[in-house]
Amino acid sequence: MHQFKELEIWKRGRLFCSEIYKITSNFPESEKFGLTNQLRRACVSIPSNIAEGSSRSSNKDFLRFLEIAIGSAYEIETQLLIAFDLNFINTDEIEKVATELNEIIKMISRFQTTLKI
Repeated sequence: MHQFKELEIWKRGRLFCSEIYKITSNFPESEKFGLTNQLRRACVSIPSNIAEGSSRSSNKDFLRFLEIAIGSAYEIETQLLIAFDLNFINTDEIEKVATELNEIIKMISRFQTTLKI
């Protein structure tokens, strides 16, 4: 069992979530139940699944939750691209969050390899 609050991937996921909330606060009101809601739910899923997985008694179970977190990250990437296509976010914003998102994905992937050993 891991202490999720000590995991760098959980910390980064939590901070990333705050960034997504800031960005989506500027989305059109008509997107409140569309992309805004989808992005926020998906970003909350990353640190939440890391935390939930860390409570499991086996690495196999933890790995399953990490896979879900990565799936949420790819969902966010797709939704950010759609938001960019719709001019809800600009080039600087998408580059900043995409860079951080890719770092989080890499960190989770590296962490997964330590659990498989």
